[in-house]
Amino acid sequence: MGTESKKRAAPAPTHSSKKQKLQPSRPSKSVQTKNKAQEKGKGKARQFERETIEIPAAGDADTEDSDVSDTDAGLLQEFGDAVGFLRSLDRNAIARSKAATERLHQLHKPIRKPRDDDLPSIASGDEDAEHSGDSMTDESDSGVSSDEDGSDEELEAERQTSQGFDSDSDVEMPYERIPRGREASVESDSRRHIQGLPIKLADGRIQATGKMTRAPTPSESEDEDEATNIHPDEPNTRVEDVATGARFGRPAVVDVVGNKSRAARIHEAKEQIASICQEIIADPENSLGLLRRLHTFSLEKITSPALPGPVTNDIMIRKLAMLSQLAVFKDIIPGYRIRALTEKEKAEKVSQMVAHTREWEQGLLVVYQTYLRALEDSLKAKDELSDIALKCMCTLAAEVTHFNFRVNLMSCIVAQLSKKSWDKSSDLCLNTLISIFRNDLTGVPSLEIVQLLNRMIKERHFKVHPEVLTCLLHLRLKSELDVRASDTKVDRDEKPKKHSQGKAASRRSKGKPTDQPHLSKKAKKAFKERKEIEKEVREAEAEVDKEERAKTHTETLKLLFVLYFRILKNPHPTPLLPAALRGISKFAHLVNVDFFKDLMQVLRGLIVRESTDEDDPESLDWDTARNAADILNRLLCIVTAFELLSGQGEALNIDLSDFVKHLYAIILPISLLPQINDPPPTKFTSNLRISKPESIADMLFRALNIVFSPRTSGGTVIPWRSAAFAKRLLIASINWPPNITLRALEFIEALVAKDPKLEALLSTEDRSADGVYLPQIDDPQLSRPFGTSFFELLLLQQHHYDSGVREAAQRLSRCTNS
Repeated sequence: MGTESKKRAAPAPTHSSKKQKLQPSRPSKSVQTKNKAQEKGKGKARQFERETIEIPAAGDADTEDSDVSDTDAGLLQEFGDAVGFLRSLDRNAIARSKAATERLHQLHKPIRKPRDDDLPSIASGDEDAEHSGDSMTDESDSGVSSDEDGSDEELEAERQTSQGFDSDSDVEMPYERIPRGREASVESDSRRHIQGLPIKLADGRIQATGKMTRAPTPSESEDEDEATNIHPDEPNTRVEDVATGARFGRPAVVDVVGNKSRAARIHEAKEQIASICQEIIADPENSLGLLRRLHTFSLEKITSPALPGPVTNDIMIRKLAMLSQLAVFKDIIPGYRIRALTEKEKAEKVSQMVAHTREWEQGLLVVYQTYLRALEDSLKAKDELSDIALKCMCTLAAEVTHFNFRVNLMSCIVAQLSKKSWDKSSDLCLNTLISIFRNDLTGVPSLEIVQLLNRMIKERHFKVHPEVLTCLLHLRLKSELDVRASDTKVDRDEKPKKHSQGKAASRRSKGKPTDQPHLSKKAKKAFKERKEIEKEVREAEAEVDKEERAKTHTETLKLLFVLYFRILKNPHPTPLLPAALRGISKFAHLVNVDFFKDLMQVLRGLIVRESTDEDDPESLDWDTARNAADILNRLLCIVTAFELLSGQGEALNIDLSDFVKHLYAIILPISLLPQINDPPPTKFTSNLRISKPESIADMLFRALNIVFSPRTSGGTVIPWRSAAFAKRLLIASINWPPNITLRALEFIEALVAKDPKLEALLSTEDRSADGVYLPQIDDPQLSRPFGTSFFELLLLQQHHYDSGVREAAQRLSRCTNS
């Protein structure tokens, strides 16, 4: 111990260095020897305190075994590869000192948690105090401090501090914080048993049941709380929202759908859907949760937090839910369009009633949009629910056209009409569009539908069914837009002429009447406020503005004629041509005059193109449906041309003799058609009162009436034209059925009554000197009709099988005597 104490360095003095007196004399020899020993010990201590001790190199002079013997050199040369691992050793780890090694061990030593038990700790406070006192006396006696012991004490203090208490502090020990348990007594157990409530018998007597209910002890309740809080981070899997959970006294949707019996499943779903619909209709503004629950029944797969996976829904329940939502939305949707709130409106403070109404409106929009998306998904999937989804969308588009998401419904309906084939769904979609056109008061829905149809037909390159365009004939343009398309002012009431303020003042000074009486500043202010109030009242009444409606109809008309003109100018014939020609002929009075010449040129080209096959006599086959369609198209072109000039085109000097020649030439081919009295075939079945399309005979006599009307002829009668058409109609009437023959005889009788020169054709004695009649020429002017007579009347009088025709022929032949 003496040797070790000499080697170790003495502790630094605690007192101040100023109290030490310097020795002026030279120290003695013994003192010098002692100082040298202390310096040597201090050097060793400083070397011990180092983290690493330098390893001497091979060439140092202080090493004693620096020379290697020949034997060792031979072994090293022979087995040098076996000791090669020495080069990979960590030089710093080998050179680390003992103090540094122990310090690292203490740092990485695991800290054990104290055990919570009822036993007191081994080291009490008194023993610690004694131990600390002994250690202090030892240190003071020896005068030397051990670094190892100091480091152990510091690590122990750090460990205690990390555990939350100190041996010298007044902090409670862990076992002191544990609550003391108390043994349960017999009295407490008896008190925990609660007697049940009595019951009342039928005779009025009250009888005790004798049931005892044991209340849970505090320890049991704590155990239950601990059991529930074992996994506090895990979510509560039983939490279900109003849309799927067991709410409002109803079982959960998953429980209803997951019933194994299909009959019971459908029955429970019917009852719950019916009760939900009844409650929603009774109080719509407080039933957003019920709307979501009703929509849950229409989902394909229903999920619930209580179940690990989704439950597949029955197809019948989904159909019932979709139709029920349709009926509910038809009843609760308001009669106005809900617009999105602006940021300013959201920021301003409103009353509780207004805030509730806004919340309900926005919630209704969200639920309604979700329902429409489900319908659209089912429609695109083309599954068993596609027909139901299409029916629901068509009903909503027709019943609540004013509400939001109208364009989405119309887009889906128009997309169903973009195919070439025709089925029941096409009938449903077309009937829906027709009903929207007929019930449209503002014109905005009609404009949107025309835009969608125009875009769809253009993208499909006219490869759609021709029945699609028939719905455009039901637009309310002809009845409401009753002005010329070239006019700038539409449905604008004439306002009385108002004078300026200066002129009004001068007129008042002269005593003349004026529309602007003298008003003071106060009266002017009141008049201005009254006008603003009247404007707000008109907006609240939601009356249709005539000017806005006229503008909307003008835009619709532009798009409509763009569509029709694009079909007419298509170089390849399309099946949409008859529908386009019917549309132009119906809205001809609304066409701008600037387009008349171009339209006439296009119509002439169409007539020539349709009649190219008739130039070859060998290719004539009048019994085919193709020739009937070609003849119908030519008649439509002729009627359209005369309809254009019968309105605004009266002021234009346009020659229509070409169309008259084509009409004269088409009469004989029509006489050979067996289906002359039949309307054109159509696959569209309408649920509304729609007039049937005109047959070939109807179109023929319509064209004849237009050609020979006083408006077209200008009041002048052309005898050779009337005689030529009358003669050709009599030739064709021999082959026509009785009803058409009667119409032809009535028309000829009207021509004879209009022009007395035609009476010469009723007699066989009078002849004209202009030549011989040429029935094969298709030009009425060159056919020389006065060179013949109406000898066909004799055949009709004597040999026709219908008595009505015989009487009509006799009446026509007696026109000369009248």
